[in-house]
Amino acid sequence: MSQVPASSASPASFPSAAQRADEAQAAAELTQRIAAGDTAAEGELIKLYSRGVLFLLRRLTRQPDLAEDLHQETFRVVLERLRGPGLEDPRRLGGFVHRTARNLFLGAARKTARRQTDGENALPDVGDPRPGPLDATLRGERASLVRRLLAELRPERDRQILLRYFLAEEPKARLCSAFELSSEHFDRVLYRAKKRFRELVERSEKRRRLAESIKTR
Repeated sequence: MSQVPASSASPASFPSAAQRADEAQAAAELTQRIAAGDTAAEGELIKLYSRGVLFLLRRLTRQPDLAEDLHQETFRVVLERLRGPGLEDPRRLGGFVHRTARNLFLGAARKTARRQTDGENALPDVGDPRPGPLDATLRGERASLVRRLLAELRPERDRQILLRYFLAEEPKARLCSAFELSSEHFDRVLYRAKKRFRELVERSEKRRRLAESIKTR
């Protein structure tokens, strides 16, 4: 009977003890490099674990947007830990990354459950504590321009949140309930939506200046 070559072994087979030892050593070296300030190592960490973490979070949340948010938060927490106090056992880096993702999911799930139990009153309408120039633009006289630019904004959730929060001035609590977001998650989504919109504004301003410069030639 012919033997099956090692290269054709089932991908579901468990790694050997030697493979696990090599992976543990590589993880330890990666954590040491990150602790030493090696930004390339941070990129390697994300590349190494990103796909698995996102798969896990999508399976747990069944909400692509929430999974993406938790995916980003996972690596923020992990990198913050590795840059600072580090891990007690750097060889268990993979387990720490996936455990962090799962804990963030559980935290988000608990907040959602509390919101559903306590009702809208559990989410006070605190708004943005430090409004900036973008907020003034959204609420100001350039509403027609803002609406035109918002029509270009993607994803759709970002566009709806900015429209309803800044132009319609709906309470934060109502939007949290409508989009099934915790207060903290809403703040993160709002921050990223404002950033994307700001980029649209800047591009629009560049186009306007270019058009004006052409007219004056």
